[in-house]
Parts: sequence; C-alpha cells; structure tokens
Amino acid sequence: MRVDEYLAHDATGLAALVRDGEVPAVDVLEAAITRAEEINPHLNAIIRPMYEEARRRASSSSFPDDAPFPGVPFLLKDLFQDYAGVPTSMGCRAMRGVPVPQHAEIVRRWLDAGLIPFGKTNLPEFGAKGITEPLVFGATRNPWNLTRTPGGSSGGSAAAVAAGIVPAAGANDGGGSIRIPAACCGLVGLKPGRGRVPFGPLMGEPMHGAAVNGVVTRTVRDSAALLDAMAGPEPTSPYPIAAPERPYREEVARDPGRLRVGFTERSPLGTPVHPEAVAAVRAAAALLEGLGHDVEHAEPAIDGRALTQDFLTLWYGSMAALVEGIKAQTGCGEDDFEPDSLMLAAMGRSMNAPSYVRCHDHWNEHIRALADFHGRYDLLLTPTIAGPPVPIGRLDPPAWLRAAERVLVRTRTERIVTTTGLINAETIKNLTATPFTLLANLTGVPAISLPLHWTSDGLPLGVQFVAPAGGEGLLLRLAGRLEETRPWAHRRPQGVPFPAPDSAEASPTTGSARA
Repeated sequence: MRVDEYLAHDATGLAALVRDGEVPAVDVLEAAITRAEEINPHLNAIIRPMYEEARRRASSSSFPDDAPFPGVPFLLKDLFQDYAGVPTSMGCRAMRGVPVPQHAEIVRRWLDAGLIPFGKTNLPEFGAKGITEPLVFGATRNPWNLTRTPGGSSGGSAAAVAAGIVPAAGANDGGGSIRIPAACCGLVGLKPGRGRVPFGPLMGEPMHGAAVNGVVTRTVRDSAALLDAMAGPEPTSPYPIAAPERPYREEVARDPGRLRVGFTERSPLGTPVHPEAVAAVRAAAALLEGLGHDVEHAEPAIDGRALTQDFLTLWYGSMAALVEGIKAQTGCGEDDFEPDSLMLAAMGRSMNAPSYVRCHDHWNEHIRALADFHGRYDLLLTPTIAGPPVPIGRLDPPAWLRAAERVLVRTRTERIVTTTGLINAETIKNLTATPFTLLANLTGVPAISLPLHWTSDGLPLGVQFVAPAGGEGLLLRLAGRLEETRPWAHRRPQGVPFPAPDSAEASPTTGSARA
C-alpha cells in the first residue's frame, strides 16, 4: 500500500480494505510506519515506537469477523493506556523505564476491535497542561504550523492524526485533554460522559470521574464506531451506566431533529477571548440557524471562577497523591519530576481534608446548574479554546519561578509559595487559554470539539458542544450533520509534507460521515 493511498482513508475505510481482502494488514501497517518515520522527526509526536510488536500482531492476527477495525494502525497515549510489558511514562522521567504488567481495559478493547498499536504518544508530565512540552521528551509541534502547540494533554496523539500518521489515536480527558488538541489540530474530539468508557483494571474513576478515556479522529464516523468499541462497564466500574439505545455508529446518519442551542463566547473566567474564537462560535451559530435549529445567546448560571477553583482543589490533591505514589513505587527523588508538578503537588499537600471535601461537594451545585440549563436547551455551544494554538513555549512559567520552585522543594520551604497563592494564580493564568473545557469534566457530561473554523492564517480552531448526561448519541447526530454540511477531513496541514494523491486511486472514505 502506498502512503498516498493510506492517507486517503479514515479508520473505517482502512478496516473495509483489510476485511474485504483488498490489502493485507501488514501492508497497511508498513504504510503507517513509513509515514511515521518520515513525519515524526518534524513533530515529536511518537515518543516510544512499538514497531516489532505491531508487526508480529499484524502478521499473526486472525481478526474476528465482527472486529470493527481489523488491521488498522493506531497509537496509544502514554498515560493510563497501559500495554503489557511496555512502560507507561506519563511524561515523567521517573516512569519512562518502568514496564507495566498488564493491558489496561481500554487497550484490551482496542486490540479486540482489531486495532494495531505501533507506538505511544507524547504528553505533558501527568497530562497536567493544555500544551505538550514535557522536559523529558521535548515539545510536540502542530502539523498546521510547526511553531505552534498541538494542544494538550493528548497533543502527541492529535499531531499524529492531523499529520496522517494514523487515522485515529488514543486520548484521554481530565480537564479538556481530548477537546483542546482536537481544536488545535483540526480534528474531532469527543469526550465521553462519566462512566461511559472504562478506566480499569487498576483504577476506577480517576479524579472522581472527571477523567475519561477516548480518541481523536479525522471523521465523525470513526469517533462513533470507536466509541462503540470502547463503551460499556467492566468488573471494576464503580457505577455502570445504561447502554445506548442503539450503536453509536448508527447515530451519525440519523437526523438530530430541531435543536435548541444556547451559545456563549464569554470566558467562564471573565478573561479575554480572541476574536477568531468569537468568530468561530458565531459562524457555528449561524450554520446551526441555517440548518433550522433554534439558537440564542445563553449560558449556565455557574460562577466560572468558583467552578475552576473547585476543580483545581481536586487537581492539586490528585497531583500530590500521584507524585508520592511514584516516589514510593520507584524510590526516585524530586529531580525526577518537573518543578511545576512538584509545586502542584505541594499545593495538594497544603490542603486539609475538610477543604477538599467541601470543594468536591460544590461539584453538585455546578451539576444542578448545568442540568437546569439543559432543561431549556439541548446543547451548549462555546469556543473549545480561547484563541488560536499558541506558540511553543508561550505558556512556560517564568524562568525565575521555575528556578525558585526547585530551590523551595529542595529546602522543604514550599509553603513560602503555596500560602501566598502565587502557584494558584499562575495555574489560573494558564487556564485562561483553555477556560471552556473544565465544565464538562467536573459535571461528568459528554462534550465534543468539531473543526468548523480556520483562522485567517490557516490554523484550525474548534468549537465545543456540551450535551446533557447520556447525550453522546445527540452529539454524534449533530456532528454527522455538520460534517456533511461543512466537510473538513479533506484539509491538509501546511506544516508537514503530504504526497499528491493519485486521482484514480483516491478514496472518498474521509469525506462525509454519512458516506
């Protein structure tokens, strides 16, 4: 299979070729590896190749007749997507050489679906940022413009999909980490609702259910079919939720009906929103009106700063527990962690249990307010991020602060900073670039970023739809209609080379989700 032929297909299209015997799985994999070897040096998206294991799987696997993605190349995010015998680094120096003993349940389901993982993708340490610039592996670059971030924390996966290394890749989302990179890279990024997709067997509901596994893709039909492959409880699921009415892949071609959509361009933090992000939402609102939906300015009655602080309290506590757990597991010291992570962990250690519980109790207030909004509107429409993808390094902490963090940790005087509120203020400052995504994580509802807008200088900038609990099918119905009306999968990033397709061989399988 030539690389240009490979690039012409989404995951569903590649699966059909393998299933029908037109192309062997090994040939599809070799095309993917060829593309990765050509493009990854520009992007730094794949930080752990797994080529030989993938070749063995592709050449020896007999795929079940009902496998939805037989022989389709795939990449795993190097966070919570464990592959037995391979380290899961989490972007952390301390973990990059520690192999895991068993597959995560999500990985097992992807393997059962016929996917062939051949590498793991880059991320910020512990997935803690909306950019992908870990100190241990270096920055991942956006294939649309190599000076810009692909977003985070699933930035390596998103960059690889946008550049055509794979048609879909593993991602996860604890504060926007599927939707932010999808918005930055011109992709579909569906965050499933709480409990829809498993996180076990070693974990039940990370961050009280705020964190979920998922994928980034180029087409809506791939997102839907992959959700079918992922969804459903496992023995360790704390709260199994009801199965969907029908397979998600069938939702894509269904009429979403006439929807009531409330939209806002206002940042929940009250901070500036770039004119391009405002334009993206207004254009999406106009598109929806043109399709017959009822659209008006509206937003949930939620204090965005209070919600952000309630989320961060949990995040700080989670970082403290994670850092201490890794130290106990590996015997490593502070130099094996990034200064930012150590200070976030210090923030967690500075909290007491009652304050942690009170902030978690506040989550229910936000859930009720969003449920009230969804009683009046089917969907909430917002920017996914507050502006175009930022330049690499733009969101780095000031050099003086990073140096001070090291000194404070080594001298055990972190409280000089944690009690002043300096770290909290710096964290919220960085969140002004991505203030719209936390709501869906904290409330546990599904949300999707769709690539409906490109800036005047050719950068993608997604918009977000937030559905009520159990609304994945609704999101996919609307996304399928929007993809049909304003296709995006044919667009090619300008920052990396793409071979010219042979018109006689080109396939339409990256076109309409309803094809």
